[in-house]
Amino acid sequence: MDSNLLQVRRGDRFAFGRNWKSFVGLVDEGRVQRAIDSLRATLGVEDLAGRTFLDVGCGSGLFSLAAHRLGARVHSFDVDAEAVESAVRLRHTFAPDASWTIERGSILDAGHLARLGTFDVVYAWGVLHHTGAMWRAFDAAVGLVTPGGLLFVSLYNDQGRQSRMWTAVKRRYNRSGPMTRGALIAGSAAYVYRAWPLVTVARLLQDQTRPAPVRARGMSRWHDMLDWVGGYPFEVSKPEQVLARARAHGLGLLLLKTCAGGLGCNEYLLRRPGGSPGAQEPMDPAGDLAHLGGTGDQPSQGHPG
Repeated sequence: MDSNLLQVRRGDRFAFGRNWKSFVGLVDEGRVQRAIDSLRATLGVEDLAGRTFLDVGCGSGLFSLAAHRLGARVHSFDVDAEAVESAVRLRHTFAPDASWTIERGSILDAGHLARLGTFDVVYAWGVLHHTGAMWRAFDAAVGLVTPGGLLFVSLYNDQGRQSRMWTAVKRRYNRSGPMTRGALIAGSAAYVYRAWPLVTVARLLQDQTRPAPVRARGMSRWHDMLDWVGGYPFEVSKPEQVLARARAHGLGLLLLKTCAGGLGCNEYLLRRPGGSPGAQEPMDPAGDLAHLGGTGDQPSQGHPG
């Protein structure tokens, strides 16, 4: 039995791929377009023509597809076999003739990474904090960026005591049966969406036959909630920790989007030094973080690498 599946069965890891497998059937052109728009805004580009793009922990493959639509040569990998299956299914449906390769692999497997080479854009949304070795995964991702290339990562925000509480919830979810899991999902949804009318929460939890609400990145709120409650292993970080790590690698900060100290992911767009002259100059990562924007108090979907 492969180690990922064994961890899932032991309750040491969430079945991320199973959640993606359920989500991928919801993907349509509207969700694809939202993912494309999100990727353009995140990277600050109009297209990715002529660039190579690595999707670390690709999950459903939605953002690999978005990068392909923007003109990139895409390589995707995920540690979960069901996630890889989902991405292959998405490619077959939306880009059957694409120069887009998909394989199984881990960001923590040095042998696998050595065979990949480097890429113009390395993209790791909500991945590294689910590996069980977040900082080692971050260092490994840096090594996959070509000189002058971009690294985009999103990492869960450290809320101190609340983050420790969520760690306990996630651990309990993965080691429990269906009834306890259902209770944890209901309680977590009531907390996270406490500003919503109760009827909205009831619809989220009880009526999965209706079309799932579409989020800005093309995600599904229901699948996001499952991922949030179950997403284990789970690590968190503060922006200053990530920026210090980036500086140690010589990376320049191009963009930081925080969740305003709340629940969710902080997003970092970083550039590796080198490359062609005239590349965009990085911002000063030692600047006043309090003046950088927030994304609000919502969980952001992640997947394992």
